[in-house]
Amino acid sequence: MTDERYTHGHSDSVLRSHRSRTAANSSGYLLSHLRPEMSLLDVGCGPGTITVELAERVAPGRVVGLDASSEVIDEARRGPGGALVDWQQGSVYELAFDDGTFDVVHAHQVLQHLGDPVRALEEMRRVCAPGGVIAARDSDYGAWTWYPEEPMMDAWRGVYNVIARANGGEPNAGRSLLAWAHAAGLRNVETSVTAWCYTAEHGAPWWAAIWADRIVESEMAAQAVEIGAATPDELRDMAAGWRRWGEHPDAWLSIPSTEILCRLPEPSASTGSDGGFEQGSDGTWNESRRFTPQAACPLRLLPILQERLGARALRCALRERRRVASRRGDRGQRPR
Repeated sequence: MTDERYTHGHSDSVLRSHRSRTAANSSGYLLSHLRPEMSLLDVGCGPGTITVELAERVAPGRVVGLDASSEVIDEARRGPGGALVDWQQGSVYELAFDDGTFDVVHAHQVLQHLGDPVRALEEMRRVCAPGGVIAARDSDYGAWTWYPEEPMMDAWRGVYNVIARANGGEPNAGRSLLAWAHAAGLRNVETSVTAWCYTAEHGAPWWAAIWADRIVESEMAAQAVEIGAATPDELRDMAAGWRRWGEHPDAWLSIPSTEILCRLPEPSASTGSDGGFEQGSDGTWNESRRFTPQAACPLRLLPILQERLGARALRCALRERRRVASRRGDRGQRPR
């Protein structure tokens, strides 16, 4: 795994922002795909405000909130609705779940902080069930736009980019999400863009105060000085610039985020001869014309199937074997 460090840290100025996130304002593109009794994994869940609302939508399905920080996991566990979720500390690179465990695997503003987002998406794909959904949303700092112009905010963005990349991340992740998904073997990926928008009447002073505090009082501030990206005086000037912007009567800020959503293929229920799936050399799952689940794979071949195609194909074969067995049972037959 690459050497990584979470750029923002978990100071109050950071968590104030994270606690404001809801399923509606941060995961709206996913909501129509959720159903009761689905199982869901939320990777990089932070204080869990999104996770809990997703859990309410798929209840009584199992929901796991995962974060690398034990500190924020403890906060999430104590928060409203915390009992709805199984909170766990862990790494997206090494998810402690079997293949195909979850119907939905979700990550919000996570991939931008990773040195190997493709590997993370591969692991998210591994634990997602056939027919399940993988969803991710990430901002693109280079696409943030504000009015009026504020030179200290321009300076802040330059410093932020230096820190984020020094920590192994990519601050302009939004524009790369689709490419990362394709590199991870995901196909038929749907993309969309939504934005948070702040104005003088709607949240600009609050957002400006969060960033002004974060620039001088968070883990990010310490990192900036540590790596020589900025001096303490320069950081204070940037914080003042954020506050000036937030106090302007015409303040406006747009923060776009790219969203990707991919539904994994599921075994065909048709009666034709083609309908199974095989894993290619690149790790992607494709329709197979060599493996036909409708043939009701004999038990003696299942170990070979597991070895060659993996646990996911084995589950597909077993499921189809049971289906064929139930059909043949009406005729007094059973697969051998």
